[in-house]
Amino acid sequence: MSIPQSFIQELLSRVDVVDIVGRYVQLRKGGANFMGLCPFHGEKSPSFSVSPSKQFYHCFGCGKNGNAIGFLMEHAGMGFVEAVQDLAGQVGLVVPQDDISPQERQRQAAQKEKQATLSDVLEKAGDAYRRHLKDSPHAIAYLKRRGVSGPTAARFGLGYAPEGWRSLASVFAQYDDPLLQESGLVIVNEEDHKRYDRFRDRLMFPIRNVKGECIGFGGRVFGDEKPKYLNSPETPVFHKGRELYGLFEARNALREMGYALVTEGYMDVVALAQLGFANAVATLGTACTPDHVQKLFRFTDAVVFSFDGDSAGRRAAHKALEAALPYATDTRSLKFLFLPSEHDPDSFIREFGTDAFARQVGDAKPLSRFLIDAASEGCDLGLPEGRAHMASNARPLWTLLPDGVLKRQLLAEIAELAQLQLQDLTELWSKEPARPGMRSAPATGMDAGYSAGPPPDMGWAPDGAPLESYGQGYSPNGGNGGAWTPGQGKARKWEKGSWGRERPPANRFEAASRGPRGTPATRTDQAARLLMAHMEFMEELTHEDFDALSRCTAPHGGLFAWLEAQFQEYGPQPWAVLRERLQECMEAHVAPLAERLMTGPHAQPEGELAELRRELRGVLNRILIDDIKQQTHAAAMAVSTNPHAAQQLRDLYNRLQFLQNETRSSS
Repeated sequence: MSIPQSFIQELLSRVDVVDIVGRYVQLRKGGANFMGLCPFHGEKSPSFSVSPSKQFYHCFGCGKNGNAIGFLMEHAGMGFVEAVQDLAGQVGLVVPQDDISPQERQRQAAQKEKQATLSDVLEKAGDAYRRHLKDSPHAIAYLKRRGVSGPTAARFGLGYAPEGWRSLASVFAQYDDPLLQESGLVIVNEEDHKRYDRFRDRLMFPIRNVKGECIGFGGRVFGDEKPKYLNSPETPVFHKGRELYGLFEARNALREMGYALVTEGYMDVVALAQLGFANAVATLGTACTPDHVQKLFRFTDAVVFSFDGDSAGRRAAHKALEAALPYATDTRSLKFLFLPSEHDPDSFIREFGTDAFARQVGDAKPLSRFLIDAASEGCDLGLPEGRAHMASNARPLWTLLPDGVLKRQLLAEIAELAQLQLQDLTELWSKEPARPGMRSAPATGMDAGYSAGPPPDMGWAPDGAPLESYGQGYSPNGGNGGAWTPGQGKARKWEKGSWGRERPPANRFEAASRGPRGTPATRTDQAARLLMAHMEFMEELTHEDFDALSRCTAPHGGLFAWLEAQFQEYGPQPWAVLRERLQECMEAHVAPLAERLMTGPHAQPEGELAELRRELRGVLNRILIDDIKQQTHAAAMAVSTNPHAAQQLRDLYNRLQFLQNETRSSS
């Protein structure tokens, strides 16, 4: 979905960041700005400032800053498009989309209206369930027995569905309204077409999205009846594989406590919040999915999965491992906690206390250990056959990891356990065909310069040719045939010549810019120079541009993030001012990089502004193409486990095709 930058600017001119932030943070006037307690980190004295004149927020404690769109993305966990749509709806604007037909735009508008209507219906039912709870002695007794207080029950909006078959008929004047069936509240018998309530005599847990809207329910019985938990069915507003119970309530705790605790049930979340672990969330009767993991990483960089120690818990942990691996970057932490089979988190804390549970969380098994353990299950590492089996099990798991230090360290560890030299293992894996069930990107033939074969971060070259050595300056001909040249976070083809010297790329999309001066060594260098020399160009960058730049490898990613923060706070600044402020930058290597780029060859780009703008757009498009290709690899690997990944993959391919066509037309 492409949103014109002109609309973004108009939207930001119409909304007031003070109003947007004020819905989530209590603000008080302090001079020209408004002050409050930062929602992104725990503090006792206000250091969070919101400027009505500059229309941005800034925390002097943790450094978070941005505009109204950025606040919704950071605090509410919304995606960029979702945040724009939310703000547009508040000021009565319709979000234009350059790349869709009028029919598709009309369909999306109707879908959005339907979703809002269904949420209203579910909210009304939730209010009725909460009223019924006050008049249900056995439901209240159950909550007291589980140690749930009144304030905790109110915080999670707990309710009670009465025993009657049609209790909702007293809530909705038209019990035959199709919306009741579509929202999952009412079931229609296929034989006699009679209607009845889905939830009867159950403790009700409203399920909220990150905006706090009710999108479904979970209902728990009070005894041993089956099923113990009953969930709303899939609806236009509720998708089990995307939502996490308790995430809305846990948002602030995730940031304060520094990690998310993923449990297996609604009651675990409520009980843990009561006992001091308000950072708990739960999957909704389904295995953990990549969407779950990705959503959690919007709020925190550390996730701990808690499972029972029985065989079912181990199976659930294996599925969570596969879902989490594509997002296990070097800056994120993923752990797996296995409690004794006779305990869940609630019972463990009640028996041993919160400190003991906190120690269990701290001692949870890191992802790297669990990956090795999972690959080694049933393998006798004392025998060659067992070690070979372990390596075979490890390969598809290791393949899912994004390229980085962790992935390369694990490769070395797997080789050591298999009693192989690292070079031998990489050579074997590069030649060995993938096992059945091993995930790889589908071939698309989108353009001659890109093949969607096994992705670069799986130890393969972009054209599908195997790498003979992963992360090594190794030549299959004993060092005389050529050297593998490392790229920025992805593999490259074998190049003739000495280590680190690259042949000019043959692909025309990799070709040098045809600007009025020589081309810098890398695209990221070129983009950084243009933006530091002409910071006003940042006004024309889209959120997609900023995201791709921030994901560039260090130290460029840090430099781009710092530039964006400076632009948000001070607006366009000349290089002389930026140079002074760089001395205060706390991130290592950012200031030296900027100094090198702006004082070395090709520094201070010259030429007509219109030409420089076109040059920057061309560089950014090429960076976006590389970034989207990496995203397509992750989406392709998730297709077999995530039903929504296929649509994501199609969207990414469409965006990639658009950018490649634009690049061709401007070449």
